[in-house]
Amino acid sequence: MTRGCRPGVARGRGAGQDVSVSAPGVSIEPLAVPDLDGARDGLVRLLRDCVHGGASLGFLAPLSVADAVRYWYGLGQDLRTGVRVLLVARSGPDARIVGSGQIEFAGKPNARHRAEISKVMVAPDHRGRGIATAIMEELEARARTGGIRLLYLDTSEGQGGARRLYERLGWSYAGGIPGFALDPDGTPARNAIFYKMLG
Repeated sequence: MTRGCRPGVARGRGAGQDVSVSAPGVSIEPLAVPDLDGARDGLVRLLRDCVHGGASLGFLAPLSVADAVRYWYGLGQDLRTGVRVLLVARSGPDARIVGSGQIEFAGKPNARHRAEISKVMVAPDHRGRGIATAIMEELEARARTGGIRLLYLDTSEGQGGARRLYERLGWSYAGGIPGFALDPDGTPARNAIFYKMLG
């Protein structure tokens, strides 16, 4: 990505790329495969804190350290090939990982105009500071740069979902399927499917 920083925006450390950040004191940066080892503990802590805090991310609580490690390292091939981009939000003097989000680009010839947003999460003690919005803005910007015209995602209609966030960001609700997935506490919940046309 070649966008410059907007005034008052932190410059990300990842791959020397500029990033847009609407959350003060937070930088958003891409994480590549070689960065996974150094970020492992922060990523594991983030995922476990979010799942244990009730976020619907495809896991049940309690989430073990081993399962969280397996998840993050399982992204390696997609990150290497560029099929997936993983962004992390860092905050504070220790650059703690306090949020993340992903975009997965479709590989089928008839689907290359679309991409899926997934695993947008913010540490429970950093919610309400605009971090999820900053992550979503950066994911959308990367999608536009990649020629993507349609983004989609799903979240839970239950307690662990983020429907209000996506509606506030201008995403359109497409519907949902009753009992589609279990929230972290094991409660069946309807999913909420959203999409956004980029151009």
